[in-house]
Amino acid sequence: MTQLRTSDDTTAMILSGSTVSTSRRDSAAWARFRLLLRMPLPLTAVCVLIAFVLISIIGGPLSFHAANAQNLDLRLLKPFTLEHGWLYVLGGDGLGRSMLAELVYGMRTSLLVAAIVVAASAIIGGAIGLISGYVGGWVDTAIMRIGDVIVTLPSLLIALAVLFVLSPSMLNLIIVLTITRIPVYMRTARAQTLAVREQVFVEASRALGARSGRIVFHDVQPLIVPTILTLAMLELAGVMLSAAGLSFLGVGLQRPSVDLGTMVSDGRSYLAVAWWATVFPGIAIAIAALAANIVSNWLRAVSNPMTSGALAASTTRNPEA
Repeated sequence: MTQLRTSDDTTAMILSGSTVSTSRRDSAAWARFRLLLRMPLPLTAVCVLIAFVLISIIGGPLSFHAANAQNLDLRLLKPFTLEHGWLYVLGGDGLGRSMLAELVYGMRTSLLVAAIVVAASAIIGGAIGLISGYVGGWVDTAIMRIGDVIVTLPSLLIALAVLFVLSPSMLNLIIVLTITRIPVYMRTARAQTLAVREQVFVEASRALGARSGRIVFHDVQPLIVPTILTLAMLELAGVMLSAAGLSFLGVGLQRPSVDLGTMVSDGRSYLAVAWWATVFPGIAIAIAALAANIVSNWLRAVSNPMTSGALAASTTRNPEA
């Protein structure tokens, strides 16, 4: 019992930032993993996201043909029957396409678009915000004004206008969503950089003659990356919903490419007689977005020194929390 309590106290110290040596980074990662195992809700959300990713990677390429193969004899086939094979266990849509195959391929497309958009916007926006916050002056002012202009315009309206002028495609959808998400990371990275650049270790690096580039990318960047990663996980859900909404409105992905929003849009005409054509993809969107939000909230809690120690202590006192 004493050994277990000592281990849990060490976990709390590492997570709360009491142990700041760089040699303890692996220990901190292991402590967070142990903490995750004691928290059923975040652990379930992580497992759900991993399952979606694995299904998309393995089953996505294999389901492309079945997701677009039409069979009017199986039009609006009711779900939960194996009479026509396991591909139609979730029924058929308005053109007799397999709902199961469409869900697998649609999830793959939705996750792929969201991952690319989040990665691109986080890298570009984070780098711009980092440089802007460190350099300051007119460079910072000019960059922030551009970001303010993008933020003041509704992202959905921008995406609708651009995609209406351009041909709807995956590339155009990714570009539009990336541009609308860059200011979020840019402003977050700038705010973090403004706080970090005044720290003593940054002043010490300047006094030792370190160049600005080395200070930015070796001293400041590692301290803002955890915040950017947490924000990226939170944005993953928002990007999935935005892409699904654009596809639902008819300006997102088009056949043969299909995502969950396209499935909801195709199935709304048959909602009164074939609820499964809309409900199944809608549930998939909701589950993926909810899981991403739960994981992002957990990452934010364990990455914040103000809350991580208390979180570790609470799970130690109440393992079922």
